Amino acid sequence: MNDIPSSISFDSDVKPLFRASDRSAMSKAFDLWSFEDVSAHASQIAARLRDGSMPCDGPWPQSRVSLFEAWVSGGQQP
Repeated sequence: MNDIPSSISFDSDVKPLFRASDRSAMSKAFDLWSFEDVSAHASQIAARLRDGSMPCDGPWPQSRVSLFEAWVSGGQQP
């Protein structure tokens, strides 16, 4: 079963993945609640999500990583 929506947007699907604590932890590098910042750093964020080094307090479940990667590969809609 595929839980990834056919249309993925930053505001509805990606931004809610990041908690306030995630945003705070990464604030010196970029703003995880900013479409522009996350789009500009999407490949680096995806790599860190895949290797489990982001977020700092433990890796995301694969379903969340897959959703983020689907947004990246789908053209990073706002």
